[in-house]
Amino acid sequence: MKTKIVYRCQECGYTSIRWLGKCPDCGKWNTLTEEKELVESTVSAGRRLTSFTSEVSSLDEISTRAERRYVLGINEFDRMLGGGIVPGSIVLIGGPPGIGKSTLLLQTAAKLAVETRVLYVSGEESLEQIKLRALRLGIDSKGIKNLFLVSETNLENILEAINKVNPRFLIIDSIQTMYRTDFPSAPGTVTQVRECASELVNLAKTQGLGVFLLGHVTKEGAIAGPRVLEHLVDTVLYFETERHHIYRILRAYKNRFGPTNEIGIFEMKADGLHELSNPSSIFLQERSSSAPGTVIVATLEGTRPLLLELQALVTKTNFSIPRRMVTGLEYNRVIMLIAVLEKRLNYRLENYDIFINIVGGVRIKETGVDLGVLTAVASGLLNFVCPADTVVIGETGLTGEVRSVGQVNERLREAERLGFKRCLIPAHNLRNLTEKFQLEIIGISQIEEAIKYLKHE
Repeated sequence: MKTKIVYRCQECGYTSIRWLGKCPDCGKWNTLTEEKELVESTVSAGRRLTSFTSEVSSLDEISTRAERRYVLGINEFDRMLGGGIVPGSIVLIGGPPGIGKSTLLLQTAAKLAVETRVLYVSGEESLEQIKLRALRLGIDSKGIKNLFLVSETNLENILEAINKVNPRFLIIDSIQTMYRTDFPSAPGTVTQVRECASELVNLAKTQGLGVFLLGHVTKEGAIAGPRVLEHLVDTVLYFETERHHIYRILRAYKNRFGPTNEIGIFEMKADGLHELSNPSSIFLQERSSSAPGTVIVATLEGTRPLLLELQALVTKTNFSIPRRMVTGLEYNRVIMLIAVLEKRLNYRLENYDIFINIVGGVRIKETGVDLGVLTAVASGLLNFVCPADTVVIGETGLTGEVRSVGQVNERLREAERLGFKRCLIPAHNLRNLTEKFQLEIIGISQIEEAIKYLKHE
């Protein structure tokens, strides 16, 4: 069978007959690599034969039998998936090397194997290496008879192993190491990743097989390979924190069978990943109660309220242009909030370096911590200490007003559970309170009101 040389973008899959420095489709530089492509159309015809189909039916004719969810035995993981994994669904897990992807999936496989058959396919480790890791994690191999391992990268051989074992769940570690022999391109290229994933999706949907795919990430933090990979699967999970952090945060970006934007928080120890059932208390246990620039904020991750320590360090600059460094928050959002302080409260911050950090490695993407950022910067600049028993909640506009936030009852409930005495919330949210709290709740409508209250409390 004849082949031809093409140049394919490893980010978006764009194909060119000659090499280009910049991809015309996605705009990325140096992403076009040389691949061999079959000239005949038989491969395309073969791919069409593997697609799953159904009969045309009206909506009222379709029966909605209750699909049983399999509980993984790891509460943080189960909650992210909506209460367990649905048979026939495909879960894609990405993260930096060494973050704990393989560790989490091996722990999950051991718990699932107590009840049903699980096949763990590794394209990166030998069977002996997997066994050593299982021993380190404290997995009792004698008590688990339904966990099967294979070290293989050829997809055809993996399909034979699936037919032989007949598992209920399949774990692929990782999808970038798999390849099909009927495609001449190398493993990890766009073609191989897309076609191997499509074959596994077809297998999961037709046989009701639950599939976990582990994916490498690029230096930008996205799953390596084409974006179509994320569209093929049912759930996309990312490890957000770096591997040098003790706490590992797994975030759901897509979930067809449960809530999105949920996070699972784990602690990495010598014997594997341990879930944190009460992360707010863990993040706050070492906070300083007598240092300026520190404030407690309440954010919402999916359905879970989290109380976190926000720190701001404001110091005289030695340069003509002051430095602004932000960890755990969106940089441009913080720059905008600093500009609000300069304009609305006449703070002279052009001569100060400002460093802002969310303790614990959590990345906050919602705007309900705006007021906390402003009060922390003001506290660091004016050198006053915010009360340690006070939580600050609120979004801030460009005119200095404090705007309401969503699900304020859940945030207040978490603050009360952890023993805080008072909470500053947007004044508009006072009318939305549906519960009675033991907290002292103070409604704030302008930024200067919050700073004045915290400064004189």
